Amino acid sequence: MERIASFSIDHLKLLPGLYVSRRDRNKDTVVTTFDLRITAPNREPVIDMPALHTIEHLGATFLRNSAKKDEIVYFGPMGCRTGCYLLMFGDLSPEEVYGLVMEMCDFILGYEGEIPGAKPEECGNFSEQNLGMAKYYIAKYREELRENRRFSYPEP
Repeated sequence: MERIASFSIDHLKLLPGLYVSRRDRNKDTVVTTFDLRITAPNREPVIDMPALHTIEHLGATFLRNSAKKDEIVYFGPMGCRTGCYLLMFGDLSPEEVYGLVMEMCDFILGYEGEIPGAKPEECGNFSEQNLGMAKYYIAKYREELRENRRFSYPEP
């Protein structure tokens, strides 16, 4: 079996950033998967589930209503709970989506009120949300991204 590319990234060196995880091609269509690494793997605590769930709901709501909505394929959490994946149509770079990701962070940081899609008829785990902690993680991530602009995975 082939080793999955994301498992070859040295997670002991990986820091919060905005990375290209992969580019998939099918005929004339390219989908770029971005790794929005919110916490430093194996060195910081993982994102708690209610906060990550809220980041997912708010991030997806923002992205699917943004000017780039027709380019969005998916936004959701990583299984390891250290960040999220953003999949977009196009052969894109982190620099090209940096502004969109920062706008998404600003949306989450400024959000008040009921979490979109967090009603029993809309979500399989509607009650597990935490807006305050989602804002905490996103504020930390936004500052890291603004200050350091990490766009390339660490060298092996």
